[in-house]
Amino acid sequence: MTDHAAVTTGIGDVDLVALAAMAWLAALVAGFARGGRGLARLGLLAGLVALLAGVVGALMAQTPIVGYLPFNPVAAGTPIKFDGAALWLLLFGALGAFAAVCSDSPVARGPSWYSGVAISLLGAIGVFGVQEGTAFLISWELMSLGAALMLLAEQPDRDSGRGVLFMLGLLEVGSVALFAAVLWFTAASGHTVFSGFALSGWPGFIVALLLLVGFGAKLGLLPFYEWYPDAYASGSGASGAILSGIVLNAAYFALVRGLLDWCGNAHAGLAQLVLAVAVVSAILAALYAFQQDDWRRLLAFSSADNAAIAVSLAGSALLFKLHGNNHLAGMAWVAGLLHMAGHTLAKSGLLLASDAAFRAGRGYGLRQGGLVRLMPWMTAGAFLAALSLAAVPPTPGFISEWFGFQILFHGFSLDTLNARIALVLSGAGLALSGAIGVATFVKAIGLGLLGRPEPTAPDRQPIGVNVVWLGIAVLVLAIGMPWWLDALGPATSLRFGASATDLMRHGWLLVPLAKGFAFISPTKLTIALAAYSLIPALLVLGLARLKPRRVPIWFGGLAAPASSATTALTFANALQRYYGFVYRPTATASSEHEVSSYFPKKLNFSYALAPVFGPWLFDPMVRLVRWLGQRLRALQSGHLNIYLFLIGGVLVAVLGIVLAMA
Repeated sequence: MTDHAAVTTGIGDVDLVALAAMAWLAALVAGFARGGRGLARLGLLAGLVALLAGVVGALMAQTPIVGYLPFNPVAAGTPIKFDGAALWLLLFGALGAFAAVCSDSPVARGPSWYSGVAISLLGAIGVFGVQEGTAFLISWELMSLGAALMLLAEQPDRDSGRGVLFMLGLLEVGSVALFAAVLWFTAASGHTVFSGFALSGWPGFIVALLLLVGFGAKLGLLPFYEWYPDAYASGSGASGAILSGIVLNAAYFALVRGLLDWCGNAHAGLAQLVLAVAVVSAILAALYAFQQDDWRRLLAFSSADNAAIAVSLAGSALLFKLHGNNHLAGMAWVAGLLHMAGHTLAKSGLLLASDAAFRAGRGYGLRQGGLVRLMPWMTAGAFLAALSLAAVPPTPGFISEWFGFQILFHGFSLDTLNARIALVLSGAGLALSGAIGVATFVKAIGLGLLGRPEPTAPDRQPIGVNVVWLGIAVLVLAIGMPWWLDALGPATSLRFGASATDLMRHGWLLVPLAKGFAFISPTKLTIALAAYSLIPALLVLGLARLKPRRVPIWFGGLAAPASSATTALTFANALQRYYGFVYRPTATASSEHEVSSYFPKKLNFSYALAPVFGPWLFDPMVRLVRWLGQRLRALQSGHLNIYLFLIGGVLVAVLGIVLAMA
């Protein structure tokens, strides 16, 4: 890994990070103690405040945090370095985690949930800052363990346990790949501390593949995105905010650091492979997100979709770097960081909005229930978050994807045909993913928040403060984007030798290297939209005096029922038909009757979409494991002679290996 010249920000920032780690350790212990729920929550919040203070101070000083964390068991005795990219992603991840911990879970939450959050946060700061292989792998495993503990602490039933076990199984596949990658890198460099050593050629290509599998398991790259919906649906939106926030940011940071620093001189086809995997993952995740009828499942697939979009930007950065264009490489790298920042705020807001819908008696299902009238402020915050995830201007999601497309348009500057074609195809794939994303969040807001309240609904619900301030933070991030780019300037210069952030803005304008090529101004656009919004507001006030004429709705030529609403299935049916070769839907109907089949008592309808990789990849693996388990049952026969025979065989094998090596 590139060993940049670092300027320490003083003992204060390191102490704040150490203080955060100690507060989370206290929260971890308190979460397992009887009656320690309040203390655990307080410890998590105190640690997050300390971390935010240290991160903001370092970003304002534009210097990394460098030092040692002797009180952190994850990284005891090892060097810690949080560069500009780590600080940027930590900032927004910590904001999302703060909102999640502040919120009250609508489901039964055991006190061990706070211990799970503490373990995840300890693992995340290790992944962001640890500069030694063994401690890094331990940190990575802690994030998986913390995620499982969070989910199991909220809904400890059989179905949720199955989803969590599936998640852990796929994450362990990634961990094995990471172990092999770190082992290979350590053997090549001669030490376990990440240094300026970089692999080149085919060794770098193979290690990059291992990193793509290892980190892709958490990022939801194909085929690993299939653990997302069941795992997210096993817990509350607050747990999802942790997973889609600081945990996802840590995985993205680790992948980009590995690809650009460890394998930046690898085979030229590496970048094109990363682009292909990321774009196909984004399309598949977006397609399946659109078909979901549950808040958490939809947002889970959307998290995989947005992570894949960010990875495609990292692949573009690697491609331009391999072709010697450091300015475009730096711009793609910055765009990926911007995308993950905006995604963290917006996704945390919507996941917490799903909890608000559950508390209002709507459950997690996407159905019209008039939450906009019951919780108008919460709906406004969720609407801002959804705009960003749908990449509607002037939100951060639009800015990062706009930069992404401008980067792909600069593919004409590359000198090889296959690289140009790779960028063109990537642009087409990301455009498809973006279009489906817009439809997905039109569905989420239209079905999840709008409509007429049910007659039994209460007049008002709690405001939903966390959703509101996260929505405002999304808007603030977009409005101040020309100035927030300053925080990433030094890190970009150190990694690419060129300050791409200076070429990404011109006064109030955001530009892709030159304002003559293209430009946008989210600041001016926000002011203009606020001014133009007065026109429809005046029209509404003027028409309020007129009595509206109400007519029956058209119901396919049939008599209209007293009330009707669009369902998640009907909204997504057209796209399901068009992409039926991907979804492979199955629908079954059955009836229950007592006397005769002509007089049904109850009609049952079930509908499901077939997973892409499950039938031919995961299901055969499950059958293989079960087959091996059946064959190896004899090892647990309980006969002492068999155990002695096995021990003797192992001793003979060890002796043989020792003699052979001698």
